[in-house]
Amino acid sequence: MKHRAVGAVLFGGGVLLLALAAGLVFVVKPAMTKLPYDLDPSTSVAEAKGATFLQITNGAVDIDQADLKSTILVTPERDKTAALSGDLAGDTVVWRVGQTVDRTDTKELVSAYGAELALDRVSGAAVEWNDQFLDDSGAPERVSFAGQIYKFPFNAAQSNYEVFDRDLRQTRMAEFKGTEEIEGLETYRYEQVISDEKLPLPAERIALLLGALAPGATAGDIVYSNTRTVWVDPVTGSYIKVREQQKKVLTPNTGAPVTLLDADFVYNDETVTASADRAKSSRGQLAILGVWAPLALVVLGLALIVAALLLSRRPAPAAVATRRHRADSAPTRVDQPAVRDDRAGGPLTDEIPPASTNWRSEDPTVPIQRGTQGDAEKH
Repeated sequence: MKHRAVGAVLFGGGVLLLALAAGLVFVVKPAMTKLPYDLDPSTSVAEAKGATFLQITNGAVDIDQADLKSTILVTPERDKTAALSGDLAGDTVVWRVGQTVDRTDTKELVSAYGAELALDRVSGAAVEWNDQFLDDSGAPERVSFAGQIYKFPFNAAQSNYEVFDRDLRQTRMAEFKGTEEIEGLETYRYEQVISDEKLPLPAERIALLLGALAPGATAGDIVYSNTRTVWVDPVTGSYIKVREQQKKVLTPNTGAPVTLLDADFVYNDETVTASADRAKSSRGQLAILGVWAPLALVVLGLALIVAALLLSRRPAPAAVATRRHRADSAPTRVDQPAVRDDRAGGPLTDEIPPASTNWRSEDPTVPIQRGTQGDAEKH
């Protein structure tokens, strides 16, 4: 009975390990492929060498040229996320985003913006939220964020995605262009091309620029172009590298166009390395909990179940002893006396000599073997 009890324990342990493996695959891994509530703040820095840009200082408007540095800080708003209700609760996180653009020579601020938005925890795309806003002029403006903004979905596909553009306040398609290795990590490269589109700016802002840069003009537009290239880790959807080739041109109704911005921003090496390291770490955790740990548990669980089945087929010790006793006490041939073959003077045997053989035993307990009738008459 002892080996049966051990087999039952092994079988139960094997089943438990299989259940744990299924839990890792179907519960833990899906939970990890969501934006976490406790995400640490992250900073990304992009640099533009020899950029042409608009500089407004104390109301004075000027066009300058220098190296620029763009710094974006993403901070999860945990309290606001916890306060979400309805369809947003549990499936959405709130992020606060701030960006500053500075001259690298004088450290002077060139532009800045702030925003708060809600993102789907799985797709990383923006979702409608009543308190979302964008502030790039000193006055918060409610904007309908949509599409991918600061992240792509977990397990991103080799297909096209709508990506939100802050200047247009709309999405434009980013096309999948292929794969590329960065810092030992295979990334997906997406490209969004915006060509000569008018920016939706307030009339007073355009009037200010016209008065300073296009005297005599009574109307005009700011035409915007941008080729945005994003290298994404397909497993986590994280941005590994970003490049934006931006251009903004003031086109007055009279006079020559004026370039307000001509800059090629790209993540610096430190940002690329840090982004790749974070992605590798997240990938490793997903691989351990989603692949290797479940596989090990399945192998060990099946081994325990097989061992349990083998134990259940093994006979109990009492049964083995009974069969062994029966084998040891089996009857021998006792129906014939042991005799000696006088012809050969050989050993005792239980074989009956042929009836035609004349032999005599000196043992008085063994009857004399009689011969034929003729032999008896001679005696």
